[in-house]
Amino acid sequence: MSKAVNGKFQSMDQARNTKNDLIGSEIPQDLIYIDEGEQTIRVMLPPEEAREVYEIFDRHGVTHE
Repeated sequence: MSKAVNGKFQSMDQARNTKNDLIGSEIPQDLIYIDEGEQTIRVMLPPEEAREVYEIFDRHGVTHE
């Protein structure tokens, strides 16, 4: 079962760089959603894979809870 891992970004460059890093770590592109209006990046994946997403968010300065 998948869950949403959400992060807030400050600029589209930050969001694109984060997305490229997520794809580079073999997370399928179709599981990554960027909402420009809300400045949110969402990744849908199994809970056991969330740690890697949080590490990538941290690397790019994307805030998360």
